[in-house]
Amino acid sequence: MGEAAATPAPERTAEPGGPPEGAASGAPDAGPDPREQEIARLNDRLLRLAAEFENYKKRVARDRVEWIRAANEGLLLELLPVLDNLERALAAARKSDSTGALVEGVDLVLRLFQGVLERAGVKPMDSVGQPFDPSLHQAVAVVEAPEVPDGTVLEEVQRGYWIHTRVLRPAMVKVARASAPAGTGPEDRSA
Repeated sequence: MGEAAATPAPERTAEPGGPPEGAASGAPDAGPDPREQEIARLNDRLLRLAAEFENYKKRVARDRVEWIRAANEGLLLELLPVLDNLERALAAARKSDSTGALVEGVDLVLRLFQGVLERAGVKPMDSVGQPFDPSLHQAVAVVEAPEVPDGTVLEEVQRGYWIHTRVLRPAMVKVARASAPAGTGPEDRSA
């Protein structure tokens, strides 16, 4: 009798990947892990947000194209009277031998067109007499002019324009140079 009580019980070892020894093992089918459920929920939310953002970007791009189209329509509608008046001036010039009527008609059209541009925020630049500024001017020629300071705009070849506070088109200008650099004058060219 005493011998049976002295026999030790077999040792329990933990199985690899299983719960540690002495840990209570849950029911064989305890259900999904709450962390995995949270990950799945967040992943689903992320995918939905990504899809909504892609739809938003497409909608904004469509709206932008439509806005630009509508803005262009407005400007074009304002330009149509200019076209009408040019056609009238040309028709009047063909019927009449007087150039005065043509000049008056073209002058009227020019003022009308300038008004349309001004309402759109376009204004001409004043360049003549100003110091040359490469951000506003494009120099097409340098002219010797000792009577004005070096680097002064002498003449506009093509007028520059502002749109609100930005340069729409730089002015093409001729710039003054006080005198020719040494060694380039005709008296310095000896052959």
